[in-house]
Amino acid sequence: MFPKTKEILRKARTIWALDHASSLMDWDLEVNMPVEGVQERGIAASEIAVLRQKLLLDEELSSLIGNAEKEELNDYERGLIRVLKREIKIAKALPPELVQELARVTQEAKVIWREAKEKDDYNRFKPYLERIVELERKAADFLGYEKHPYDALLDLHEEGLNTDDVQGIFSSLEPGIKKVLSNIKGEFYGEHWLEKQKYEVDAMRSLNLELLRILGYPLGSRSRFDVSAHPFTIHMGIRDVRITTRYEGFDFKRSLFSTVHEFGHALYELQVDDALMATPLSKGVSLGVHESQSRFWENMIGRSMQFVEGFQNILREKLNFLKNVPAEEIYRYFNMVKPSLIRTEADEVTYNLHIILRFKIEFKMIDGSIKMDEVPEEWDNLMEELVGVRPKSYRDGVLQDIHWSMGDIGYFPTYTLGNVISAQIRRHMMKDIPNLHDKVKRMEFDEIKSYLKDKIHRWGSVYAVHPNRTFIYQYVELCRARLGSSRHGSEPPTGAVLPSGTPSPPTVLYSR
Repeated sequence: MFPKTKEILRKARTIWALDHASSLMDWDLEVNMPVEGVQERGIAASEIAVLRQKLLLDEELSSLIGNAEKEELNDYERGLIRVLKREIKIAKALPPELVQELARVTQEAKVIWREAKEKDDYNRFKPYLERIVELERKAADFLGYEKHPYDALLDLHEEGLNTDDVQGIFSSLEPGIKKVLSNIKGEFYGEHWLEKQKYEVDAMRSLNLELLRILGYPLGSRSRFDVSAHPFTIHMGIRDVRITTRYEGFDFKRSLFSTVHEFGHALYELQVDDALMATPLSKGVSLGVHESQSRFWENMIGRSMQFVEGFQNILREKLNFLKNVPAEEIYRYFNMVKPSLIRTEADEVTYNLHIILRFKIEFKMIDGSIKMDEVPEEWDNLMEELVGVRPKSYRDGVLQDIHWSMGDIGYFPTYTLGNVISAQIRRHMMKDIPNLHDKVKRMEFDEIKSYLKDKIHRWGSVYAVHPNRTFIYQYVELCRARLGSSRHGSEPPTGAVLPSGTPSPPTVLYSR
């Protein structure tokens, strides 16, 4: 490596340490923290966010990066410079007081959202949502945009993505999905009796743990599995990745697929090359690619007939009510299509309609064309228009997702990117692994995981996503071709230590 690159890594080690600490604090807030601890947690988080920003804006660090750019660098060094320059650009744009306030408010808002959802009380959360939207508008103005302030927020979550991109995708998807939905009839449409079937939480947890064992999730050594109000994945580093699920006591596929979904996120982080540990290259390259991994495991693997056939005996062993249920019936239950209220439980056909709803509301919130008092009614109207059902509670409507409490306005469209990419991954994987279905049926996942590691995971954020982001394999082949021809060979460098490439606030919860 170029000597100045090593100096850059050394300078930024403290930033990485702050990211690590912030991730641990965020996990603790969702899983363990007593409710009344939120005020002090908010103060601590805001101070860390500002300190991190100051370290990013260190003049010596910028000078080192400027000098390094003049040299002949390898691919990893170029990735390092690219990610850090993006972080510094964001840090320069946002005033410290805005960074501090956003970090503080979102820490408190996550706890308030949890209480508001439990009590079905939108008014409890509304002041926080109003403040977060106000802060996000200010952030967009400081970051800058060409057409719409929402562009700046989209870019934070998926670099280069803008409103025109999203509207272009949705203008094709929405009528196409509605056409497909109108044509679905028969045994795969409507309610399924297993949705009402109650389960014991201990039995469901045992089932989830057995599934994670089969998938090869390194529970205890490099990971944890806990419970939270909204399932999520968070990583402190590539050797400490934690996921959660939730147990509602009925419709067991909700907890099962939440677990599989979060496993997909976790696997991405766990399979980044060890040589990139604690560097800005050690995280997934974008949220769209990240969501493709979770949706691949959830939908392409978990909902397949081969998965049901391979997993059926364990399902019957852990959940007594499945004892006499044939595999074909479980498969049908996993794949039923119907208009429903909850995004995380939506079938593959209607799921993106839930994302379109959120995009439309976020767009209006940011441009100020809707007031916070009007958001629940707008939500209900759009749900009825797009999906065909109307919420009867805030809990099943505007309060169902954690994302706004986290300040993650602009996150939701990446789920649709993930859906599109996951289907393309499956298509290419079936060409490269002709006996893919047989392996799933035998519950043999090592080759599938190795494939994902080689094609996507191990490279972390070394390369930016191809501008035509829905064709992820152009990006993958670019990665492989460039690394294969690199004068430095195809193996990552060693000894690198630096922070993630995530904009402030520094930690990311990959939410269900």
